[in-house]
Amino acid sequence: MKLLHYTYRKLSLLLLLLMAVWGVLFYYAIIDEVMDETDDTLENYSEILINNALMDPSILDTEGTLMSFYKFRPISEEEAEDYDEEFYDSTVYIESEDEPVRVLKTAFRMPDGQFYELELMISILERDDMVEAILWYLGALFLLFLICTSIGTRLILQSVFRPLHRLLNWLQQIQPGKELPVLDNPTKIREFQQLGDAAVDMGNRSYKAYEEQKQFIENASHELQTPLAIVRGKIELLAENESMTEEQLKELDEIYTTLGRAVRLNKSLLLLSRIENGQYTETEDVSVDEVLDELLPDLMDIYEGKKIHLVRTKETEPFVIRCNLSLAQILVSNLVKNSLVHNREGGELHIATTPSSLTIMNSGEHPLDGEKLFRRFYRSIDGKKDSTGLGLAIARSIALSASLSLTYKWQEGMHLFLLVKESQKKS
Repeated sequence: MKLLHYTYRKLSLLLLLLMAVWGVLFYYAIIDEVMDETDDTLENYSEILINNALMDPSILDTEGTLMSFYKFRPISEEEAEDYDEEFYDSTVYIESEDEPVRVLKTAFRMPDGQFYELELMISILERDDMVEAILWYLGALFLLFLICTSIGTRLILQSVFRPLHRLLNWLQQIQPGKELPVLDNPTKIREFQQLGDAAVDMGNRSYKAYEEQKQFIENASHELQTPLAIVRGKIELLAENESMTEEQLKELDEIYTTLGRAVRLNKSLLLLSRIENGQYTETEDVSVDEVLDELLPDLMDIYEGKKIHLVRTKETEPFVIRCNLSLAQILVSNLVKNSLVHNREGGELHIATTPSSLTIMNSGEHPLDGEKLFRRFYRSIDGKKDSTGLGLAIARSIALSASLSLTYKWQEGMHLFLLVKESQKKS
């Protein structure tokens, strides 16, 4: 989830909660104010009625309306002493239906000493209409305020996070081995300024380290290959010396074989370093089927003595990957050579391609450790002595750089290597 959407959602939820609490409190505050006004009106009406009754006792026998409904009832002195004035809601039957009213009951004393109870009622239909209107207006105000605030908040957040988006776009343009693009990201926000400065500084240091490592690899390649080639040449010259005994020639042959393995090991390590450092930046659409068609005849001729039976299957649509052409050839070559080298004599080699995968299966004696198999310098129990132990490590590194998944499993007495696109694997 984007930072903008995450922040916007959190602020929207907080704003919705605050406005809901505010709306409830506002509603009850309005209701309380309306009730107070109604009660004040009842008190005013009661004072008017009591004053009129004191001036004209004949009103005590009436039950009429004077801006409200009212009724007088004589009470005893004992009841009057413990009488408490009260307000409450009730209903009154008017014109074949019950209507809500607000009631005030109070007591007073006439000049002749007789106590009376006054029950005064006022219709609250208008109050209910007013409350309903308040709710509608409050709801409309709430919705309008929420929409305006949400839109305003989103626009503000987009403006605030714009420097961050520009910085992210700049970071996506950085490529290993290429100079940093210019970061044009003006902002007044100090944190984004510091983040941009840190990103530029980190990019410069990364580029410098990359160049230094690249230079070291190139120097190592030249500096090591030259003395190794010289040593191999002198060993060949020494072997041609007629004064060498048979025992000395055997020792020279072992030295020459070991030196050859050191040369291959040096080349493999340098290749692996270049791959992991992203020095093969040029990529294209490579057909694995075409690479196999070019490599298989030569490889089968090299290992013809093992009499391995090849079964090649493919579909109409080729398996195309996005990769550096040289690396794609090394990847396929290492997988096929591994299946040939570690195959038994007279064994089988099954190679199948689909539009989304490459499957290579070869005969085997026992399953291998799928976790350790792709590690550097790993050899199985029956591993070849002249093997560098880097072939599958290089293949896995190339696969990762091309967004491919390379896995191993043991299936029906055969070693199975599966190369598939990461997108296809996830789906």
